[in-house]
Amino acid sequence: MLICCLCTPCGIKTISLVIGYGRGFWGLEVLCCSDFIIFSKYVFLMIKIKVGIIGGAGYTAGELLRILINHPNVEIAFVNSSSNAGNPVADVHSGLIGETELNFSSELPLNKVDVLFLCSAHGDSKKFMEANEVPASVKIIDLSTDYRAKSPNHDFVYGLPEINRNEITKATRVANPGCFATAIQLALFPLAAAGLLTDEIHVNAITGSTGAGVKPSETSHFSWRNNNISIYKPFGHQHLDEIGQSLRQLQAGFKKAINFIPVRGNFARGIYATTYTTCALNLNEAKELYANFYHNAAFTFVVDKNPDLKQVVNTNKGIIYLEKHDEKLLIVSMIDNLLKGASGQAVQNMNLMFGLDEKTGLALKSIGF
Repeated sequence: MLICCLCTPCGIKTISLVIGYGRGFWGLEVLCCSDFIIFSKYVFLMIKIKVGIIGGAGYTAGELLRILINHPNVEIAFVNSSSNAGNPVADVHSGLIGETELNFSSELPLNKVDVLFLCSAHGDSKKFMEANEVPASVKIIDLSTDYRAKSPNHDFVYGLPEINRNEITKATRVANPGCFATAIQLALFPLAAAGLLTDEIHVNAITGSTGAGVKPSETSHFSWRNNNISIYKPFGHQHLDEIGQSLRQLQAGFKKAINFIPVRGNFARGIYATTYTTCALNLNEAKELYANFYHNAAFTFVVDKNPDLKQVVNTNKGIIYLEKHDEKLLIVSMIDNLLKGASGQAVQNMNLMFGLDEKTGLALKSIGF
């Protein structure tokens, strides 16, 4: 705590009371004379969170940069990409032309950042952690699959705020969830929390081409993807492990099969998942269960009108819609795979880790049309 007093020739004094808190200082500034207070106000002096990004050339890093450049509490210290070192960031992420003058760097000034985002390919985050000594004071948010599974060999917290908000606020290392995993888990959490997952779960989810990453492949080539559709990794997608882990966190002993059919869509971004399972609740009871579970969720919303994917594209929202058909409960869940399924959720986690409002920097409007 610091108290300062500034006297002027006319006898008017400015008294400041400053208290350190979170990422800055709260101050009470009082303007007074000998007999009475003329004016007082609270002020907050912000200290910026210094950010480093590893793997800066991919889609998730590009979206992360788009958000962080406009985040009021962030200063980007470096964007690492060995293959693009020295080149302007906007040369790779052309949507940022006019938004930033940052250049990619091959250096790793890890002692100059408060938080490090790992945006490298799956498997590379673990290699990076083994090869580099990250200061204990630096928080880490990993966007790969490497640390999502709980293990005594690491201290990463699974970063899905809808179930782990309190743990995330105290964490120094967070494993950001997968895109399909986020969409499907949001559909199932309320049932799991109520112990109502008593039968097999069936999921069909379609994703945009950006889910395959920035590196071109046979199935992301425009000529193949346009006006086309296909499934991949049926019943064996890698996100099933983290989905099962979270469901068992809420409903101990859950062992039912999750029959997941992932689908490649002929659009760029977004995930539209339809999930159904046997449920004894009627529709009104199910709606009440979901509304209560997500009552305090910052970005997950339960709606009464059958939604469409464009309502979430370019946002950090998750939208959920319910229907009841005989004994089956149908749950539609939708997210933007690059935002709530990756970079947006990573910033949401950063906000929680640094004591900020989790919505900070994430007031993004959907494309809508």
